Amino acid sequence: MRYIMTIVWAVLISAAVSYVLTSMGGEPFVLSEALILSAVFVVAAFILGDGVLKEKSN
Repeated sequence: MRYIMTIVWAVLISAAVSYVLTSMGGEPFVLSEALILSAVFVVAAFILGDGVLKEKSN
């Protein structure tokens, strides 16, 4: 379930970031670019969550 929610939040956040940045630049919003950005966010979240920031058990 946490993987599904990570993907959902990554898509929502990357779409918002992409929309704001393209609006500021005067460019048209392209959904495919937002989805590529969300894939980057998902991979980064999975690597950080499962690898780098994992709690050490004693």
